[in-house]
Amino acid sequence: MSNVIITGASKGMGRAIAIAFAKQGSNLAICSRNEGELSAFRDELLTINPAIKVAIRKTDTTLKAEVKAFAAFAEAELGFIDVIVNNVGTYIHQSILDDADDTFQNLINTNLMPGYELYRYFGKKLAAAKKGHIFNTCSVAALNPVAEAGMYTVTKFAVLGLSNIMRLEMQQHTVKVTTILPGSTFTESWKGSDLSPDKFVSPDDIAAAIISAYNMSAGANVDEIIIKPVSGQL
Repeated sequence: MSNVIITGASKGMGRAIAIAFAKQGSNLAICSRNEGELSAFRDELLTINPAIKVAIRKTDTTLKAEVKAFAAFAEAELGFIDVIVNNVGTYIHQSILDDADDTFQNLINTNLMPGYELYRYFGKKLAAAKKGHIFNTCSVAALNPVAEAGMYTVTKFAVLGLSNIMRLEMQQHTVKVTTILPGSTFTESWKGSDLSPDKFVSPDDIAAAIISAYNMSAGANVDEIIIKPVSGQL
């Protein structure tokens, strides 16, 4: 039974990923900023699989101290953490020249810093154990820049670079690192639009891809997973 830590797990892709790992029989440590949503989701996960343990902690992942506290909490509750899903992120549709004064730091702290800090916290422990799997949620924007979401694109380039470095550092220790690069995915930011959900990638698709990569043989690492809408980006 694996112990899995997931950031930003109460909605969208994080929620789907948590459900998929619960069905696998994995114990979970999950966080978000809404304690009520977390508590309700824990109950749902335990209904899906009563045999697992689900640890929840209200966490503002834009704050380094809270990210590290969540990591320590997960370890204390579950023991050795062998799967890390760096999922939390935010999207701001804005050109860099029109950014607010706090946009740069907000996007760095949300999209890049949590994954960096969790890697710093758990990386040497995974290396010493010579096992584990890190999943980093990136974006196709890291491959095809989106000028209308300038700083978001910059942070996703950074996430891709961080993920590539993680893989190089971890491969000698047989720890796996997989980067997820979703295209337009039907999460909270798209709900309420006039577009049909069928035009999008589903969060369940992302979760299924992660589980498929996770279940591969010990000698196989999936470096990157790119999933785009069949009709093109929205």
